[in-house]
Amino acid sequence: MPILEFPPVEEADEHGLLAVGGDLHVSSLLLAYSNGIFPWPHEGYPMLWFAPAERAVLDFEDFHIPTRLARYLKKTDFTFHINTDFPGVIRGCRASVRKRQQGTWITPEIEEAYTALHYAGYAHSFEARNANGELVGGMYGVMIGRAFAGESMFYRESHASKFVIVQTVAYFQQRGMTWFDIEVMTPHMALFGAKEIPRSVFMRRLKQAIAEPAIPLPPPARDRWHRPAALVSP
Repeated sequence: MPILEFPPVEEADEHGLLAVGGDLHVSSLLLAYSNGIFPWPHEGYPMLWFAPAERAVLDFEDFHIPTRLARYLKKTDFTFHINTDFPGVIRGCRASVRKRQQGTWITPEIEEAYTALHYAGYAHSFEARNANGELVGGMYGVMIGRAFAGESMFYRESHASKFVIVQTVAYFQQRGMTWFDIEVMTPHMALFGAKEIPRSVFMRRLKQAIAEPAIPLPPPARDRWHRPAALVSP
C-alpha cells in the first residue's frame, strides 16, 4: 500500500533517519522526493527513509571541471544520451561496488521501483556511449518539476561517469536550471564543486524548484538502443 504521509523532516535523527518501513510504490517515491526524503536500504532492516540535516547539492555557479579532466574530455569519443537505456544504467550502478563498500544499496527492490518510476516519467538516465555505441557510463536520478536528485552513477571506461556529469550539467544549464541535489557528499562530486547546505535551506530551494515548469527530457526509449520486452509489439 502506498505511503500516505511522512513525518516532518525536522524529526530525522542525528544520522538523518526519518522513517522506517513502507513500500517503494511510484506514489510513495514521489511523496518522498517532493518532501526532501529518499530511501536508503540497509541489509537486515525494513526500508529506511532519510532526510539529512546537511544536504549535498551541486550549484552550477560553483561547478568547475579540473584541468586534466577538461583536456581528456576534449579528446574523448564518448557521446551523450538521455533515457535510451534506463534499465542498463541502473544495472550498471548496481554492479558498481566502490572501494571500502560492502555490496550495494541498489537492491532488486530498488531496481524494480526506480524502473517503474522511469516509465512513469519521473526517473531518468544520463548516459555515455563509446564509439561502438556501447553503454560505458551513466547516472540516474529523479526529476519533479525542476528539482533533480542524482541517485547513483557508474563507469566501465575511464572518466565516463565524469563525462556524464559534465554533459548533464550543460544540458540542465541550457534549459534554465541552476543546481541539483546529490543527497550525500562524495569525493567524486566534491571534485566538481559540490557542497553541503542546511536542510532548512535545501527544503526552501526544493519547494521552489518543484513549483517550476519541468524541462523537456526524452521519454523512455523505444529505439535501437533499448526496447523493453513489455513494450515490444507481438
